[in-house]
Amino acid sequence: MNHPTGLAAQQIGPNDSLNAIVDRVPQALPVLQRLGLDTCCGGALPLQVAVQHHGLDLAQVLAALRAAGAGEP
Repeated sequence: MNHPTGLAAQQIGPNDSLNAIVDRVPQALPVLQRLGLDTCCGGALPLQVAVQHHGLDLAQVLAALRAAGAGEP
């Protein structure tokens, strides 16, 4: 891996696919699962699209993913 996980987590963006996020930041998987974001069938979707489909707030989801990657609870 080229970047430490914390740095990779800070670089998560709305156009990253769910699978790409989990590949770069494995700690993101439980967050996505808790939010009901499916990395199996919906894994190729950009985060922004998946969040919109589930009626979630993109800024809050990004913050949760970045916090998980930084080792925050």
